[in-house]
Amino acid sequence: MKLSVSSALNLPSLRNLSAAPIILVLLGITAWSSWYTVPSDSVAILQRFGKLQSEVQPGLHFKIPLGVDVVTILPVKRQLKQEFGFGTAGATNADQYSDTPEEESPMVTGDLNVGLVEWVVQFRISEPTQYLFAVREPGATLRDVSESVMREVVGDRTVDEVLTIGRQEIETEALLKMQQLATRYTMGVSIDQVQLKNINPPAPVQESFNEVNQAQQEKEKLINEARRDYNKVIPLAEGEKDQRIREAEGYRLKRINEAEGDVARFNAVFTEYQKAPDITQRRLYLETMQAILPGIQNKTVVDEDMKNLLPLLNLNQKTPAEAKP
Repeated sequence: MKLSVSSALNLPSLRNLSAAPIILVLLGITAWSSWYTVPSDSVAILQRFGKLQSEVQPGLHFKIPLGVDVVTILPVKRQLKQEFGFGTAGATNADQYSDTPEEESPMVTGDLNVGLVEWVVQFRISEPTQYLFAVREPGATLRDVSESVMREVVGDRTVDEVLTIGRQEIETEALLKMQQLATRYTMGVSIDQVQLKNINPPAPVQESFNEVNQAQQEKEKLINEARRDYNKVIPLAEGEKDQRIREAEGYRLKRINEAEGDVARFNAVFTEYQKAPDITQRRLYLETMQAILPGIQNKTVVDEDMKNLLPLLNLNQKTPAEAKP
């Protein structure tokens, strides 16, 4: 009976030696695929044979390897965004921008004009299970919803409103309508903000629009200057008006008090006059003459019984002796 060299030496066969590395590689792959890590800003959805098992919180976890358990990690605590009409390089979100942004920006306004609208939608994944299973391709669906709502909102306004004063209203209305549709479709997302970026007219009318915009800015500048002058002059005039009103009120009160005092004094004199008319009349006469005579330079006394007027002594004229120094 013949024996081989390997049998004689009790060595493993070459077939067993060639299968060992493959087994080791398979064991390594199995061990490597049996654990996974969920970041702190995310949750994981665990599926076993395609059926939903559970929602896994952040941390290190294990699963059945070889495709039995499938884990999908969703960043529920991070704000995501989608860009329309443009794209930012280096985006990590697959649905952040479209491959054809130039087809998204042209929009027809309510007065049948065209505007180039660029906007951003910022959202969060609020319900991971709904986000994965309620809607097919949720990122693309959200893009379709956002574009549809924005075209509707822009189509309800004139081109002047879209390009100038209607930006905030468009953002607010678009946010509300997007959130309503996302809730109706159970997309599992929460719309945080809709922000308009660049809104421009088409290239052939860009120069004319810039001139209109410059005129609008000049108008606002003149209005602000007029308001500044108004605020400078009007308060000063208001202060002067209040001062004059107070002065007039003071003068009015002064005149009223003086008049009331005169009335009271006259009533008091009249009461005394009624008690003794002759005495009161003589006293008033004497008081009046006492107040008037000191201011008269030349005084002439005439007797009412005198028949012929004769030259009288000038009482105020100095004598020759008094005139000498």
